[in-house]
Amino acid sequence: MEPEKQLEILKKNVVDLVSEEELLDKLKRKKQLRVKLGVDPSRPDLHLGHAVVLFKLREFQELGHRVVLIIGDFTAQIGDPSGRDSTRPMLSEEEVKKNAQTYAEQAFKILDREKTELRFNSEWLARMSFVDVIKLAAKYTVARMLERDDFAKRYRENVPISIAEFLYPLAQAQDSVVVEADVELGGTDQYFNLLVGRHIQQQVGQEPQIVMTMPIIEGTDGKLKMSKSYGNYIAFNDPANEMFGKLMSIPDWLITKYMKLLTKIPVEEIEEYEKLMNQGKMNPRDVKMRLAFEITKFFHGEEAAREAQEQFIKVFSKRELPEEMPIVHLDMDQCELVELLVKLNVVSSRSEAKRLIQQGGVKLDGEKVIDIHAKITLDRERILRVGKRQFFKLVRG
Repeated sequence: MEPEKQLEILKKNVVDLVSEEELLDKLKRKKQLRVKLGVDPSRPDLHLGHAVVLFKLREFQELGHRVVLIIGDFTAQIGDPSGRDSTRPMLSEEEVKKNAQTYAEQAFKILDREKTELRFNSEWLARMSFVDVIKLAAKYTVARMLERDDFAKRYRENVPISIAEFLYPLAQAQDSVVVEADVELGGTDQYFNLLVGRHIQQQVGQEPQIVMTMPIIEGTDGKLKMSKSYGNYIAFNDPANEMFGKLMSIPDWLITKYMKLLTKIPVEEIEEYEKLMNQGKMNPRDVKMRLAFEITKFFHGEEAAREAQEQFIKVFSKRELPEEMPIVHLDMDQCELVELLVKLNVVSSRSEAKRLIQQGGVKLDGEKVIDIHAKITLDRERILRVGKRQFFKLVRG
């Protein structure tokens, strides 16, 4: 494909591009670019927030370029300070290794395995001597580091900043040097780190990488960025029914944003949906149903997506749920089902609660729960049904 046409495709939905002219020049000079993404396995699951960048990488692959996916098994032990207002606790080597095991396989749900070079940055960072670290640190100044928004804010407010946090962007930059990245992608919170990569590459005589950032999506609460820490995430490994249900719970204003960043629905169609919803001519729930179906289909296949859709319609249909039901506010992320049944006074004891569960008398979001040790995750609104006539709406907070 002509470089100009490639550029047009690759620019779609991008927030920062440093620079468009340089990227076009690289596309003209190089048949295949090395496009880097680094992910730290600080948690065991990838979620749709990660998918935004991974889908852009897939576009590069479809245009014939090679993705270099770096699992930050070394940098995860330092902790990325991006967007943090305090020093992040360091992870142990054991925690990182456990999380890293699942990251690659999850990423390949989106990336083409054959066009991906998988690397772990402990391969080079763990081998650096103290002299090597000093030489790397000498290539960047404290003044430049303090230009970074989160560092500047913490410095002004006299909030501690560890030297290890200053080393993080340099370690990420060293990744770019080692793999000779032509382009590096990340979320908008990675903009500073990616620019440091450009600087260090220039310092060692390499051609600087193109910096490309993608939007950060809000989670199911519609307020905070999607994160497992905030309990508002939708994981790649969520079961189809759960994924569909979580997507149906997002605020209406996020529908078209998710569509643009996480599906292949044509832009013209998305804009038409937006116009009809704004005019009150289309129910946002119907558009959200299309969104939930498309994303669930991508991760679980069309049959599973259709079943999840049917299950959702069945469970949340007004014909099957009472129009009014008690709302139970719970100030926890998870609760034991047995404990909850006792708390709601629908049983007189824990043993009665266990019998009721084993007999199939308890349903959560329309599905029978038969595990007496089951825990309810309150990452979205849940419907608890006890027997035939008792319904409770469970909400967090």
